[in-house]
Amino acid sequence: MATEGAKRQPKYQRIADALRDAIQAGRYGPGDRLPGENDLMAEHDVARMTARQALGVLQSEGIAESRRGAGVFVRSFRPLRRQGIKRLARSGWGEGRSVWATDTEDRTLVVDGVEVTEEPAPDRIAGALGIEPGSAVCVRRRRFVLDGKPILLATSYLPASLVAGSAITREDTGPGGTYARLAELGHEPVHFREEIRSRMPSSAEAGELELSAGTPVMLICRTAFADEGRPVEVNEMTLDSASYILEYDFDA
Repeated sequence: MATEGAKRQPKYQRIADALRDAIQAGRYGPGDRLPGENDLMAEHDVARMTARQALGVLQSEGIAESRRGAGVFVRSFRPLRRQGIKRLARSGWGEGRSVWATDTEDRTLVVDGVEVTEEPAPDRIAGALGIEPGSAVCVRRRRFVLDGKPILLATSYLPASLVAGSAITREDTGPGGTYARLAELGHEPVHFREEIRSRMPSSAEAGELELSAGTPVMLICRTAFADEGRPVEVNEMTLDSASYILEYDFDA
């Protein structure tokens, strides 16, 4: 039955499956060039569009990437394992370490495009923070680049009255980041909630994250709560789905 099902698959899907199997078996390693459209046309006796679709499947899955004028290559970027619970433990940021330290190990992380402004709170943010729509919020926008690859766009919103005059309103928040500074202000986060969705990226997001065609993004909205359930930050993140493995490790 499985063989019959495979035969009913479109030709481009069967070719993509064969290439994926070859990559997983080690015949093509990270950075290796995959057979081009002409190669696949000759090997599988298919039209150019079919060969192009097969390579497109691997690109949309984040397994391969196209390099202009050079061909399609096995993606050499190693996905980041995001440890969703461990990374937010107070034992990290409370001792001056970045929440990213748990994820990145010895890899090179650069934060660029940092922008800190004060703006009226959009309705969705005001509702999440429990403030009046249009109230002033401190907005922190930044892009995270790992090993030279943009992987995440993040925008944090905090009540302006809560963080006025603190390092949170500056580009560099200092050791431990925003959560350590909130703790110093007497608003230490004690609970976090993350909501995860996925969709296709906007053209602006695809450009900033340098996404291959067909690559979706994951959206994570994290709310940080201080004592008595008071929300003190909302962080809206857009992740390159092909660059991440989301890991949640907890007891039953």
